Amino acid sequence: MLRVLSDVLTAVDGRRVTLLGLLDMSAVRLQHLEKNFGLTVVVLISFLTDRTQEVFYNGWSTVT
Repeated sequence: MLRVLSDVLTAVDGRRVTLLGLLDMSAVRLQHLEKNFGLTVVVLISFLTDRTQEVFYNGWSTVT
């Protein structure tokens, strides 16, 4: 993760267009937990409830 941050900051310092795409792998992880540890759907759904996402662009922040 530090390498990614370093690469992004280097690109920004060089005034290059920079885009960082992150994948939320929680669904895959939750399937693994359900299969291997027998967690119920209720537990898995409560894990996903009330999650937020924040986007920073040009000094502005948007929370969804």
